[in-house]
Amino acid sequence: MDNLEKFLEDLDRHRQELAAAFKIDELKIEIEDLRRQMEASDFWQDQERAIAVSRRAETLQKDYQRWLDLERSIAESRELAYMASSEKDAKLLAELSAKALKLSADLGDLENLSLYTGSYDESDALLSINAGTGGVDAQDWAQMLERMYLRFAERQAWKAEIIDRILANEAGIKSVMLKITGARAYGNLRSENGTHRLLRNSPFNADGLRQTSFASVEVIPEIPANDIVIKDEDVRLDVFRSSGPGGQSVNTTDSAVRLVHLPTGITVSCQTERSQHQNRDNAFSILRARLAKLELEKKDAEEKRLKGGVVKAEWGQQIRSYWFYGNRLVKDHRSNWEDTDVDGVMDGHLDEFVTAYLRWQKDNV
Repeated sequence: MDNLEKFLEDLDRHRQELAAAFKIDELKIEIEDLRRQMEASDFWQDQERAIAVSRRAETLQKDYQRWLDLERSIAESRELAYMASSEKDAKLLAELSAKALKLSADLGDLENLSLYTGSYDESDALLSINAGTGGVDAQDWAQMLERMYLRFAERQAWKAEIIDRILANEAGIKSVMLKITGARAYGNLRSENGTHRLLRNSPFNADGLRQTSFASVEVIPEIPANDIVIKDEDVRLDVFRSSGPGGQSVNTTDSAVRLVHLPTGITVSCQTERSQHQNRDNAFSILRARLAKLELEKKDAEEKRLKGGVVKAEWGQQIRSYWFYGNRLVKDHRSNWEDTDVDGVMDGHLDEFVTAYLRWQKDNV
């Protein structure tokens, strides 16, 4: 009993510490504020904002309910533990010991939610993959990463759609842009920003020689239209005919869209939809996200300059390596998290890499 009581007391102390870190009182206030907004008569006049508010309210309410359920379970377990001890009920004490371990795991899951502290962690994500150095192997590697993220999205019950995709001539893809919609999609996927390195015996080499291939992954949050205003005179819009591998026409109309943001030189193209209007909307969505990211990078660089830190380019850094030969391994070079289940990782089991990255980032802010 003494051990069980101490364990439950430690759980309760951990819960109190987490309540402060999780800002549970502020969370309750925000939920109430979102509810008041949703009850307003003009709430649905701005549908894009209404959908965003509704989804955030639903996500926060689920988190808050999990917290309330955990608090109640810990309190009930302590009361039952005292009762079982006084009545010398060995069976109930054993059951409570098992439940206490489950409560500890649930508390750990809730603690992970406190790691989502970024400004856009609740947002949907735009994820792009580009084949890098390595020729055909790199293009094949880019397609393997595409499948990995699509499987990860599926496991999270997110919606994933391909906005733009360029196939390679021999195998794989040159690039792809995915729009991923779901709870904390950007908060989870921002851990993937950077260069991913593959080491394997090449299936495209007659001698099966070892090949090192690279692909870059960029993840940016989707920004609501009202948050970033793009002036018409700042954008050049080009339309062209969509095409597939080998120059075969996807459709016979000029439905593909290319946007060039003249002040920054940012170029965005979309051609997967048959409707020019849909491709245009997708292209503007990507452009808003890239402009928001550019502003965040400028702000981050200025903060580092004022602090006297060295500003390094984020893109092009090798963040993770995947060994497909010998002692097969996937290793993240930031958090140092490793996983020997390479097949599992490539099938979308990325949760532990995401959590390890978020913890690493929290400790290194």
